[in-house]
Amino acid sequence: MTKTIETEHVVIRSIAVSDMANNVYLITAKESGAQVLIDAADDADAITALIASGGDDTSAEPILEAIITTHQHWDHIRALPATSAAFPDAMTIAGSADAEAITSAEGVEIARSVDHLDVGDFGGFVLQAIGLRGHTPGSIALLLRDGGETILFSGDSLFPGGPGKTWKPEDFTSLMDDLEERVFDQLPNETRVLPGHGDATTLGAERPKLSEWRERGW
Repeated sequence: MTKTIETEHVVIRSIAVSDMANNVYLITAKESGAQVLIDAADDADAITALIASGGDDTSAEPILEAIITTHQHWDHIRALPATSAAFPDAMTIAGSADAEAITSAEGVEIARSVDHLDVGDFGGFVLQAIGLRGHTPGSIALLLRDGGETILFSGDSLFPGGPGKTWKPEDFTSLMDDLEERVFDQLPNETRVLPGHGDATTLGAERPKLSEWRERGW
């Protein structure tokens, strides 16, 4: 089932793939037709169909400008080789500290490595990388501001009910510090959070739980 969010200048379509229910997101600019895919997680055929469906969201010729990977974990990159091969003109993008691991795992060169606050202009919308270190060293969220709306594609760093999984106390502390300083302290409660798995939430719904997350340690 495809889910759809529409803002002033873009349409966001999403599907869940694999038995881990990985969310794959497609952003399409209504006017220019520029598209960005977030997390080619699995099922390349379903992803290709998702990209094609984005043609209904624009009056222009749709063009996949980029495939962005939020982090290196295997369940988020299994369809990256097939998808990048099917769309060879789409720039592959990932966090700097995860790029080498992605290439090693899937054989796909990352054309652009990004760090915290790096910006990409995709001809109709802008995405800003938010570095969220902890789930993986190079995990990034992607911030979209459009028509008064703020949307955060959080990968596996923030979910309804808590931060992403970490394996060491120092990684948990790093992730919580980044979430508080770079997300909750900077963005409004109305910000929609679109995670790498499961349902969406808002920062306002999660903000009251920050101290609870710190205390429980996960």
